[in-house]
Amino acid sequence: MRQIVTISCALLFAGIASVSAQKSEIRNPETEDFNRALNLYQNGVYQPAQIIFDKVKSETRNPEVEADCAYYSANCAIRLDQGGADTAMENFVADYPTSTKQNQAYIEVAHYYFEQGRYPQALQWFEKVDENSLTQAEQDKFNFQKGYAFFTAKNKKEADKYFNMVINSPEYGSQAKYYLGYMAYETDDYKTATKQFDQIQDQEKYKEKMSYFQADMNFKLGKFDKAIELGKAAMPKSNALEKSELNKIIGESLFNKGQYAEAIPYLTEYKGKKGKWNNTDYYQLGYAYYKQGDYENAIAQFNKIIGGNDHVAQNAYYHLGESYLKTDRKQQALNAFKNASEMAFDAKIQEDAMLNYGKLSYEIGNSYQPVPDVLAGFLEKYPNSEAKAEVEGLLIDSYITAKNYAGALELLEKNKTTNRAAYQKVTFYRGLELYTDGQYQQALSMFKKSIAEPRDSRFTARATFWKAETEYVLDNFNESLIDFKDFLASADAKATPEFKNIHYNVAYDYFKLKQYDQAGDAFQRFIDTNPSDKTRLHDAYLRLADSRFVTAKYWPAMEAYNKVVEMKSVDADYAAFQKAISYGFVNRNNSKIEDLTKFINNYPRSSYKDDALFELGNTYVTENKTDQAISTYDKLLAEGKNGSYASKALLRQGLVYYNAEKDQQAIAKFKKVAADYPRTPEALEAVSTARLIYVDNGNVDEYATWVKTLDFVEVSDADLDNDTYASAEKQYLQNNTKQAISQLAGYVSKFPNGIHALKANFYLAQSYYADNQESKAATHYENVAARPRNEFTEQSLARLAEIYIKGDDAAKTIATLKRLESDADYPQNVTFAQANLMKTYYEEKDYANAVVYADKVLDNPKTDAKVKSDAQIIVARSAIKTGDETKARAAYGKLLTIASGELAAEALYYDAYFKNKDGKFEASNTSVQKLTKNYSGYKFFGAKGLIVMAKNFYGLKDSFQATYILESVIKNFTQYPDIVQEAQTELDIIKGEESKTNSSIQN
Repeated sequence: MRQIVTISCALLFAGIASVSAQKSEIRNPETEDFNRALNLYQNGVYQPAQIIFDKVKSETRNPEVEADCAYYSANCAIRLDQGGADTAMENFVADYPTSTKQNQAYIEVAHYYFEQGRYPQALQWFEKVDENSLTQAEQDKFNFQKGYAFFTAKNKKEADKYFNMVINSPEYGSQAKYYLGYMAYETDDYKTATKQFDQIQDQEKYKEKMSYFQADMNFKLGKFDKAIELGKAAMPKSNALEKSELNKIIGESLFNKGQYAEAIPYLTEYKGKKGKWNNTDYYQLGYAYYKQGDYENAIAQFNKIIGGNDHVAQNAYYHLGESYLKTDRKQQALNAFKNASEMAFDAKIQEDAMLNYGKLSYEIGNSYQPVPDVLAGFLEKYPNSEAKAEVEGLLIDSYITAKNYAGALELLEKNKTTNRAAYQKVTFYRGLELYTDGQYQQALSMFKKSIAEPRDSRFTARATFWKAETEYVLDNFNESLIDFKDFLASADAKATPEFKNIHYNVAYDYFKLKQYDQAGDAFQRFIDTNPSDKTRLHDAYLRLADSRFVTAKYWPAMEAYNKVVEMKSVDADYAAFQKAISYGFVNRNNSKIEDLTKFINNYPRSSYKDDALFELGNTYVTENKTDQAISTYDKLLAEGKNGSYASKALLRQGLVYYNAEKDQQAIAKFKKVAADYPRTPEALEAVSTARLIYVDNGNVDEYATWVKTLDFVEVSDADLDNDTYASAEKQYLQNNTKQAISQLAGYVSKFPNGIHALKANFYLAQSYYADNQESKAATHYENVAARPRNEFTEQSLARLAEIYIKGDDAAKTIATLKRLESDADYPQNVTFAQANLMKTYYEEKDYANAVVYADKVLDNPKTDAKVKSDAQIIVARSAIKTGDETKARAAYGKLLTIASGELAAEALYYDAYFKNKDGKFEASNTSVQKLTKNYSGYKFFGAKGLIVMAKNFYGLKDSFQATYILESVIKNFTQYPDIVQEAQTELDIIKGEESKTNSSIQN
């Protein structure tokens, strides 16, 4: 309904005579006070008049004078707006029932309130009047005023009745016709309104007021040309509010005539209802711009339509999508078409919108639902669409391009009879996803399914390769080797990206199977065919060298080790050490001594330094250079009393002295071994050799006294000890796990401090572990780890760490990992300890220590990419948790370059998040679009990314995109309540702001 411009009472009733009080016939002309009061009353001086009337009333004995005084006093009270004035008038009527002024009292009070514009009060008094006692002149005035009072009360029926009573009145007829016409206009009875307005159109005071109504009526009757004519004519004489409405009438009329260019200036001048436009207003202006090809201005109007759910909104969202497409904003277009496709007001628009939504989903990805779902949904809803063939083609391709392999696979599994080529590709790519995420058994299943559907020989070859790779990770080396050979036999193998590494992978299978000759040959083939792959080349030379070394081909091994040293690989220290050791096997001990000496000087921080010192000392012994041997062992001992070679070095020194018949020095060393490293094999050998010296020297009593101080030597039970252990060990070495557990458990129970207690506890732990009895295994690993440093310490700590990590005792896990980190000789165990300390600290919310260990992992050149990704994510997440955004930005930035799968999705989300915080809304949206397209399977980060995108669009003043995305998040991601709550909060904020200018928005 158009806004009504009412005519003021001042205009309508300018000619209405004011109410004048009738002169009372004063029966007592001598009453001067009464006459003086009456004169004051008739001149509008009510307060003094009332005082005098009240005085006379109280003094007179004349009933008529008393009644008149009461009447005029009550009238004064009404005109003075005194409290209880209406009660005073009611009392007059009740107290003086025979007074001739009763009806006059009612009508005069009614007229008075009417003239004051107090229509509800006037109507109350009009209702009391006896209409039959009024004169004709009084009747017309009464009927008009009562009709107008009903009009202001919006009682059309009664107003219509009283206005019709004066429609022929010379004084009130024109006004009555105006109001009758206006009421007909308000109720869309344009025929009656026109009839009434036509009767008074020649009267100037009504003419300009009616021009707006007539323009609006013609518009509503579809007479657009007449509406335009009347609207333009009325414009100069109208006030600001009327001009706004007239601009809307003219603009809409031109719009409906298809004259969009002419409509735009008028539509833009419309000021809205109470300063607000509604969705239809925005749609009409937006569509007018759209038809002119002015897509930017069209977008600016369409995207202000928020929360619409009607024919207008569907049209607007569809043309908004078209406008976005014309300006190459595909993500925005996708959202607009999606919204239009979800409305059924216009079936053709809905179908076309859904088609465009499907095509754009295929092209740029979709965070709301899997692209195949969108395309399949279109085909299901419109099976006879002209676009059916096109959409079917997109559906097949979308399985690959959308990278939503899990969702695509679910659809394909439902109907395996169609798209078998797609099924082969999807299972292959889903296998790669699962492999990347470390879900190897599931990945293996996918690769097998892909191979079983040999539609594309290239994909069959690739699936065979990755099946082999997965089998390798699962320690199924024989199966892996067979698959790699099948891959090599494939005609398409050379055309795949996997082929370049095939010999490297085959070599590792041979290496793991301990088929070292074949492994060495395969590593050599890789070296010959991939000289540019530096990372694998270093490792290939190293494993070639190890393979030759193990097969006693020492000279070829040394050549390969030399290559590793020359390339300055991270394993150069290991290669240099192995090369030095190799000289010993070809009887070149002088060269061995020379290389070991160089090694110690060149790699002072190498984890193999202890090994080198121990080997150097042993080589000096072999060459009878005992002084250098003793000196070298001393250096080794000085490097660390708790090193893995300390007990062995001490024992070797004792043996050197023993062989040189330096019995006292030998005894001293043997006693130190027994004291510092009790219950170790070295301690037992030291006691045994010392016994020979004591016996040879006839000091058996001294030996016996010393041995009694050693709690790990039980001389009387030695034979039983050895026999019991030998039997148990045999079962272990033959992999008879159950029997080994039984006999080893019997041994450690009977001989807890026996000669073989160390080995027995370790072998028992290993057996329990192999039998999946990890808690029992832990008990015996703990026994081994609690002993002084021995040959099984490191392996026991590593196994204990693995077991503890699966449990919930974080303190025990951390203590074990820290000990492993400090005591391990093998770099991989140090890396393992640091990586898991990093994860454990993070899980315990100790973010500071988590970052310390993450940095250690990142600084380690031997850390593989997967673990480095974990480290980067922990640094990043810890920084987020502690509010260190600078560090978080850097960490997520690095993660983005190395991560894959879910970690890449997380990194992309934070890339978008930080760009939004920097006000780089377009760049942030680009990151969200990458997340949507490439990682749509990771719904959690997809949903969070959409909230960032909504904030970006609102920052870009695109309210439709912002609100629509947030509403979609609320609707589609209910499995993430926190995200839905965040989206709702953002939506409430935006709607609150937009409702200030759009009356269609309910906030």
